[in-house]
Amino acid sequence: MNPNIEKVLKLPTKQKILILVLVAIIEAGLLVWFLYIPKHNELIGLKAELAKLHEDINAKTQVANNLPKLQIEYDQLNRELAEALTELPNSKEIPSLLTSITTLGKNAGLDFLTFRPKSEEPKDFYANVPVDIVVSGSFFSVANFFAAVANLPRIVNITSVSFSDIRSVNNRMMTKVTCLATTFRFLDKKEIKDDKKADPKK
Repeated sequence: MNPNIEKVLKLPTKQKILILVLVAIIEAGLLVWFLYIPKHNELIGLKAELAKLHEDINAKTQVANNLPKLQIEYDQLNRELAEALTELPNSKEIPSLLTSITTLGKNAGLDFLTFRPKSEEPKDFYANVPVDIVVSGSFFSVANFFAAVANLPRIVNITSVSFSDIRSVNNRMMTKVTCLATTFRFLDKKEIKDDKKADPKK
């Protein structure tokens, strides 16, 4: 028999109990350190992962519940975009739009003294298409012309309006009107890319 064990067996009962208690404490400590703590940490990690999964599920469930509403909003935005597209002509439609403006003016009884398209002014996704206009005619004809332009299906803004050479002819107040007519058109993808290359600050 091992001499150390013999010494322990010869010890008083109290000391034997103390040794057994110490051995049990050491074994318990080892079990806690090498078995319980790693498993406990793993459990905490799994609980955190489970909580995150629950959050993801709740968020996705909320999105799924809102999907019909989002689809309605998406369809509405598409309709509004389609309407906006009808109000902004493309480059091919600009000449016919400008012809329509002159036709409206002539139908209103105006004489065109100047109709001079200016250089386009590119913006983010569209371009301003300004036209210098000088017409002569009665105040009534001018008012009808402006009203007809406002009723066009395309957007045309009349700005910088000034009246000059006001006179009475056969009891009709005649005038010369200088103004700036501005319409807009969408830029195509190539034009947008070229514009960004030309101005890297955009």
